[in-house]
Amino acid sequence: MVKSLISLAVLGTLATPVVYAAEEAKTEMKEESNWSLTTNMGFVTDYRARGVSQTWRKEAIQGGFDLTHSSGFYLGAFGSNVSPNTYPKANVELDLYAGYNGEIKAVEGLGYTVGAIGYFYPNGSWNKYNGFADNQAANAEVQQTPNGGRWDTYEANAGISYKWVSAKGSVTLGDWYGAEQSTGWTKRTRGTTYLELNAAIPTPLDGLTLIGHVGRLNVNGQLDSQWQGQGMPGTASSGQNFSLSGALNPDYTDYKVGLSYAFKVLNADGWNAGLYYIGHNNDNYWGSRGYGGASFNGSIEAKNLNKDAAVFTLGRTF
Repeated sequence: MVKSLISLAVLGTLATPVVYAAEEAKTEMKEESNWSLTTNMGFVTDYRARGVSQTWRKEAIQGGFDLTHSSGFYLGAFGSNVSPNTYPKANVELDLYAGYNGEIKAVEGLGYTVGAIGYFYPNGSWNKYNGFADNQAANAEVQQTPNGGRWDTYEANAGISYKWVSAKGSVTLGDWYGAEQSTGWTKRTRGTTYLELNAAIPTPLDGLTLIGHVGRLNVNGQLDSQWQGQGMPGTASSGQNFSLSGALNPDYTDYKVGLSYAFKVLNADGWNAGLYYIGHNNDNYWGSRGYGGASFNGSIEAKNLNKDAAVFTLGRTF
């Protein structure tokens, strides 16, 4: 659009017929109207992905963009800070996604979606997992899983929606966050699934929406209780799979319920705030006594990463 107006001004100065320039601008405007670009940024008191804290139950700053076409095609990106306790040497998560949203015209309000997403953790890898801290050497690091690959994970997904309720299924196209035999699992975890049911119910108060979610993670494998990892030099190691709880299965059901409120600030649209109660049911694995709640960064620190908690969000879409 900007290009068309500049061209029109220049051509007018050169006494070129204005009718031609106007028709060109109109055509370009029509073409550009098929695309829509939105950007977003926000703050959360705890970045929870499918019920699990990604920030060691601390705050996160997030942002992204979405490019959509009138045909239903979309692509976008999302970024957030994450904790190196969970993703050693990585401080950022970057998601890239694309897909298609369509309507089933035979039923009003019935739609579907298909897509793919990649979760990336720059500089993060299983081979940087420091399972034990060597107290005999300051700042020494031990590679617990030196043959491990990256945390990066890829998923395909498909879903269906009817008015304010939707359901979606996702399946990993490779290993689930790099979990495989070389990193202490019973087998490769390709084919891990996540099924979810979501609801966004409008309320009588303008801008206020009731949000509900329940999801189920089924990892295609579990920790190998017999696996032996690399220990500190000169010691015998029971492997990364030791935990106080002894839990080996990461599967869980997570849930979220809360309110989302869209509002204006100084007549500027796009603002949104939310307050949600989030948690899930596998404390043995994801709690402070389990493997999932332990630090992978050479520390004895642990957290209940699935602890039920109220999470506040604030953001704006431009």
